Amino acid sequence: MSPRFDELTIGANGAEVRRASEWLDTTCRRHDVPQALVERLVLCLNEVLANVITHGGGKALVAPIRLLLEVRFDQDCSKASVTVSDAGMAFDPLSVPKRILPKTLAEASPGGLGLVMIRRCSDWLHYRHEDGHNHLTIGTRWNLQ
Repeated sequence: MSPRFDELTIGANGAEVRRASEWLDTTCRRHDVPQALVERLVLCLNEVLANVITHGGGKALVAPIRLLLEVRFDQDCSKASVTVSDAGMAFDPLSVPKRILPKTLAEASPGGLGLVMIRRCSDWLHYRHEDGHNHLTIGTRWNLQ
């Protein structure tokens, strides 16, 4: 079966993040992505968009953010991925070392767990910086039974 693609362009603000989450949820369900995986993708999308808005810089706040959903159904394994493309400062989340989680509350520090959560909720991540834009793909997979 050929892949299915859907896209949405949003602005960098809270209302648009909500709209993007609703779009991703509705579109994934329409393409028969399992609900547990939809929830994981939406959680990751929210974190990525929050980081773009908070840390991306001035260009990230004024340039449109493009979202591309791709759903593939293969015989052995199906996949859904969402790519977030933004004009913020170049940032490769894959280059950030995995964070060691604190063993006690005294060792804990606030913040910095977004990448931990994205890594745990996705089955794969892919990043490239091209033509002045970050392109981060977050993917999940499942077996059809």
